[in-house]
Amino acid sequence: MWNTKGTRDSGLETRNPGTRTKALVPGFIKGTTMTVIFLFFIFMLSIFLGFELISKVPSTLHTPLMSGSNAISGITIVGALIAAGLGDSTFSRVLGILAVVFATINVVGGYMVTDRMLKMFKKKG
Repeated sequence: MWNTKGTRDSGLETRNPGTRTKALVPGFIKGTTMTVIFLFFIFMLSIFLGFELISKVPSTLHTPLMSGSNAISGITIVGALIAAGLGDSTFSRVLGILAVVFATINVVGGYMVTDRMLKMFKKKG
């Protein structure tokens, strides 16, 4: 998208120019220290919650859940494509392309592992 100045606009801007990240962080967080603490808290909470959820999954449900999560992981490719397309500098475009590559490896590898696990359950003969 192009703004009135003839430069590229990511669409994440608020009313004040140059405040792209403010649209991504809740309004009650002020300053960079609180932002880092808040994001670190979310990161630690997601690690704990992920560990608790994965440890409670029985082995019979593991394959179908992995198949479903691999399908959902395809969304990361869409996000990586958006990040690569909105890059204003060469460095951000390179990071976006690397994100596309790694997200694709993640999704394809997940499907390969799921397929291999499903073959283990098929009857021989």
